[in-house]
Amino acid sequence: MDRYTPIYVNTSGKICCIIGGGRVAARKIKGLLHAEAHIKVISPDITAELKQLHQDSRLEWIDRSYRKGDLRGAFLVYAATNRAEVNTAVVQEAMNEGILVNDAISSSNSTFITPSVVRRGRLSIAISTAGAGPAAAAEIRAVLEEQFGDEYETYIEFLHQMRGQVKARVSSSRQRSILLRQLTEMNVLEDIRSGQFRWWTEEQIGEWISRNQEEI
Repeated sequence: MDRYTPIYVNTSGKICCIIGGGRVAARKIKGLLHAEAHIKVISPDITAELKQLHQDSRLEWIDRSYRKGDLRGAFLVYAATNRAEVNTAVVQEAMNEGILVNDAISSSNSTFITPSVVRRGRLSIAISTAGAGPAAAAEIRAVLEEQFGDEYETYIEFLHQMRGQVKARVSSSRQRSILLRQLTEMNVLEDIRSGQFRWWTEEQIGEWISRNQEEI
């Protein structure tokens, strides 16, 4: 059984190669766009959606088939053609160069897999069955999408704002930890759901920090 270590990889500004230009490649590219990667597509044919992204300068398109050496400088690679021999050649080159690679045809040939993801702003929840049950992963994702609604985007953004303010205003790591834990114990989510939430001003944040510091 394949075992994977769950990690989040920073691909912002890094070269990510996609060999292939069909629907599978397009699905892989959506996640990379969200992560602000430098996307390089190598394929003689690409979907209309990818052509539009190329015209919008959101990805680089090399209009030809894959050649050995194309992966030079890449951070990670998707072998996303429908030809097993091409994908195998891509995987071999990537492994020789120490580049993370995913084979869309065979996960057993991959050094990483792409999980199904629920996104709510800064919040991302990844679901994987290690290739055993893609349909099950889709069902679990649907459950999580219902459980973690759009209110979580505002909630996580609020926590991000407050964390920055607490780190800037409080020197004690112990006090910072306590204050941040207290934030998660407040009814912020319920206020967001009911429409009663209002973003705090810097003055309100300072008052909340001072008041709660006195109780620590």
